[in-house]
Amino acid sequence: VTLQNVTFAYPDTERPALCAVDLRIDPGEKVAVVGASGAGKTTLTKLLLRFYDPGEGRVTLDGRDIRDLSLSDLRRNVAAVLQETLVFDGTIADNIRWGRPDATDDDIERAARAADVHRFVQDLPDGYATRVGQRGRLLSGGQRQRLAIARAMIRDAPVLLLDEPTTGLDAESSERVLVPLRRLMAGRTTLMISHNLLTVTDADRIVFLDNGRITAVGTH
Repeated sequence: VTLQNVTFAYPDTERPALCAVDLRIDPGEKVAVVGASGAGKTTLTKLLLRFYDPGEGRVTLDGRDIRDLSLSDLRRNVAAVLQETLVFDGTIADNIRWGRPDATDDDIERAARAADVHRFVQDLPDGYATRVGQRGRLLSGGQRQRLAIARAMIRDAPVLLLDEPTTGLDAESSERVLVPLRRLMAGRTTLMISHNLLTVTDADRIVFLDNGRITAVGTH
């Protein structure tokens, strides 16, 4: 994954969210982007998922400008675990299967075990058939986030985007989420977004973003 001289401003704003950003993530490499709120971190994920296109420069996947890929091809190769977990008013199994609609029940359970979902599902009245309510209101924040990790596990995409996946969780829930997150990152090209250096200790490289510009690069 590369960003080449990428500059981007949101519609109807004067100040660019990103300015001349150059970033390369090699296959299997884990790169963290840290910085204060408003530094432009989440904008990177929006460009990689093509919610927006850069005003200048280009984003490539395996050397191809992602604007030349169909959206379905691009998003088939990218899994995302975001700060705001999308959980639907269906069953536990439905929510995991959303990552790969043709998944079998065995596939779902394997992903759930890897994401530490299986443990709490066993205590639910209907197991994987338990409905979680609108926006997953019957689950805790940590349980919703582990459900999102299971969905990314079953998707099995080579590129992974993590945008503040532990924000809003208490210390104990964060620790529980970090264990399956490490399993999910193994062997994948990963871009993780955080404002907290403590959550990116597993990164191969850390990029510091300040007012839309990369101002430092190094290890933890």
